[in-house]
Amino acid sequence: MTRLYNRLFRSSDLLFLLFVLALCALALANLYSATYKTGLVPFKKQVIWVGVGMVVCVWASLIDYKSVQRYALHIYFLTLALLAAVPLLGSEISGAKSWIALGPVSLQPSEFVKIGVIIALAKFYSGDYENRPYGLTELAKPMIIIGLPVGLIMLQPDLGTAMMICLIAATIILFMGVRVKSLLLLVALIVALALPAWSFFLKDYQKGRITAFLDPSRDPLGSGYNAIQSQIAIGSGRFLGKGFMHGTQTQLRFLPEQHTDFAYSVIGEEFGFVGAFVLLMLYLFLVIWALDTGSKAKDKFSGVVCVGVAAMFFWHLMVNVGMVTGLLPVVGVPLLLISYGGSSLLTAMVAIGLVLGIRMRRFRV
Repeated sequence: MTRLYNRLFRSSDLLFLLFVLALCALALANLYSATYKTGLVPFKKQVIWVGVGMVVCVWASLIDYKSVQRYALHIYFLTLALLAAVPLLGSEISGAKSWIALGPVSLQPSEFVKIGVIIALAKFYSGDYENRPYGLTELAKPMIIIGLPVGLIMLQPDLGTAMMICLIAATIILFMGVRVKSLLLLVALIVALALPAWSFFLKDYQKGRITAFLDPSRDPLGSGYNAIQSQIAIGSGRFLGKGFMHGTQTQLRFLPEQHTDFAYSVIGEEFGFVGAFVLLMLYLFLVIWALDTGSKAKDKFSGVVCVGVAAMFFWHLMVNVGMVTGLLPVVGVPLLLISYGGSSLLTAMVAIGLVLGIRMRRFRV
């Protein structure tokens, strides 16, 4: 363990850890601008979460991923148990009962389930040595692994998190290979289930967000308000932005949820196209780093974990940026490491730590 710890602080992986810390510092600066007129309570909490998250990241990197593989199903069922406890112990925030309060701290178990699903799918695929495309029958177990948490999350209801888990899992499954006929049947099944899902699973406010995406101007003060204000903020930033703490939409509180789901809009307004583009490139570097680690992994389990982590960051970026720019419906998906939230930050840090640990073990210690 000591030799592995020394390797971390003597290798280029330390530079990546510093890169993650710099990304968190950027997020804190953005959060400060978004909240300094309202008491800085989220900012102060997030500073603590970043400190805890960095410790958790280093701790996760020092755990041998073979131990994670050995207890993969235990981890998965533990996150599932936390998720199942939400209806009994959870508290409702913004129309969804997704949080469990532990004194002054509120945790969102559905965020941790993302790690559980990635590890469980990696465990499933690590037992296959034939490297063949999978058919529907062989995909039954992965579908159960995905379906259990998604079903519990939709009961909260939390459409955004459920969608993220489906996208992450679908990326892993497609990466490992699916027969063309089976893939077409799955697509047809999803299309066939879309109408019943719309009628029986989605709440009225969720339907309103989706319909507002097609024409926000139909309800500019209701379901279309968030999308309209976000687009105004990003557009008004133009090329170089209005300057740090000088965004009018942000400082005058027109921009909704500017410290959580719409944190990217604050960056777009205050730092313009240049700042928004730089953040995209930083995220791209993080995704490529995870994929590069997966390509050099020593076994299938660690490779699939890296793909899953890369997919998690990629889809959070795509959906959040698409949401705040009006290209996708507003579904309540945070931008990992940037948006305020302890549970999402810890999930991101654990994921980075797992990949960092896999990268440090590419060679014999």
